[in-house]
Amino acid sequence: MPNIKSSKKAVKVIAKKTLNNHELKARVKNLIKNCDLAIAAGDKEKATNLFNDVKKNIDHAVNLGLVKENTANRQKSRLANKVKEMK
Repeated sequence: MPNIKSSKKAVKVIAKKTLNNHELKARVKNLIKNCDLAIAAGDKEKATNLFNDVKKNIDHAVNLGLVKENTANRQKSRLANKVKEMK
């Protein structure tokens, strides 16, 4: 447990940032799952809308340094191919 006032504040700030980071990563994962479900159901319009949300959130996670750029590009590419191949 920190004794210095600035260290105590740093602990609070780190906890808040960690919570926000976990929420964003969970949102990205859930959007990817929902997009895959829409693709499996054959709902092209819903899949396209979800894919746009996925791209936006993945790019935001990359900017924050939560996800590596190559990983993000791979995820977006795979989803884009799945949406594109839908009939």
